Amino acid sequence: MGAAHDLAVRWASMLDGAVAPTLNRDQVEALLTPYAEGLIAAVRGTAASDVARAAAAALVAANYRDPLAVHRSVLVLCKDLVAAVCPDPDCPEFGPVRDRAIDVAAEFAAEFTAGLRGAALAEQEATMAAAFIAAREAEARRQLSEARFQAIFAGASVGIGTIDITTGRVVDVNNAMAEVLGVPAESMPGRSVADILGPVNIGNAFEQFQQLLSGAVDSFRTETVHTRPNGTVTIIDLSMSVVRDSDGNPRFLIGVTVDVTERKQLADQLWYDAHHDSLTGLPNRLLFFDRLAAANGQVGVCYLDLDGFKEINDRRGHTAGDRVLCDVALRLRAALPDNAVAARLGGDEFIVLVEDCTGRTELTAVSDRILAALREPFDVAGLSVTVGASIGTALVDTHSTAIDELMHAVDTAMYRDKAARQGR
Repeated sequence: MGAAHDLAVRWASMLDGAVAPTLNRDQVEALLTPYAEGLIAAVRGTAASDVARAAAAALVAANYRDPLAVHRSVLVLCKDLVAAVCPDPDCPEFGPVRDRAIDVAAEFAAEFTAGLRGAALAEQEATMAAAFIAAREAEARRQLSEARFQAIFAGASVGIGTIDITTGRVVDVNNAMAEVLGVPAESMPGRSVADILGPVNIGNAFEQFQQLLSGAVDSFRTETVHTRPNGTVTIIDLSMSVVRDSDGNPRFLIGVTVDVTERKQLADQLWYDAHHDSLTGLPNRLLFFDRLAAANGQVGVCYLDLDGFKEINDRRGHTAGDRVLCDVALRLRAALPDNAVAARLGGDEFIVLVEDCTGRTELTAVSDRILAALREPFDVAGLSVTVGASIGTALVDTHSTAIDELMHAVDTAMYRDKAARQGR
């Protein structure tokens, strides 16, 4: 049936067990096949990687909302997609194909996260709208509107609470609100918000609540960290608004809370995965250049290329090569001072940024520490393997030097060092 169809079948199989949409297995495979074709082209380098964002949006639209779905999809993109395009790890194209697959996975993860947030916000806004409609009808059609409001209030999956605008005390809360705050619902009516939250949670959100009570603002929305009485911590998306009667007079306050802890953790994990090398755990090219662009004043850069690494891959295999790369990363972390960070650019190329570098003496000292750390043999499956390194360094003022000029300088210095070593 073709590589794209086979990849779609594998992808659909991996998605089994995630929070499933109404689609059956054949429909999921049919949904994924066109995107699989585009992803294969992107990893081959013949098409743009934005097809990954389209695939993520399609899965969210198909009601895949489980973090397990994005986790398994990223595994498919980083493993099965690479195998579909370049099944031989010893092929010269394997490295570039794997790097493009990682870029595609990062694009997919970013769009999936944005889609999850958009879907959750849309649900929250719909709940808020329904609550407002019911509340505003309270005076004119009290019995009917109160019945509607109570149905929404009691059965909503998000926390809803009402507060007396004159006293600032809680009138009523639903069970979802009690669960988010970690406080029994029956204990909250009649108490002040400050009393319910406790001193540890009095912060920015409470200040904005005070502005609502004073009439300075009509509504606010914020994300806040909440510590429950039992010590557990949750992240809450909180919206609060003033509800007015038909004459425009304020009647009460309504608050809506959504527990976004898991979504926040997923977003943080996806950000980490998109900005770190999957093999060594070091910052990747994207995060390194972000750090470099944000640096101020004088910085030092050490660009290093491992000597003899290709021979290890050829003789010992890629598993041994990967083990060496991981050990190199560990040694770099241990050798660098607090104001330096190492990143893997790809293959056997690493780069170190020394922020607030005092001058050539400090940069040379960092370079010497790196060389010393890599000089000792590496133990690979009981075999002693020696790997050297060629290092190019540059000391620049970030205010006056373009990033591409800096990279050209350290690249040239590194190759000069490599040539000198080979000539000995």
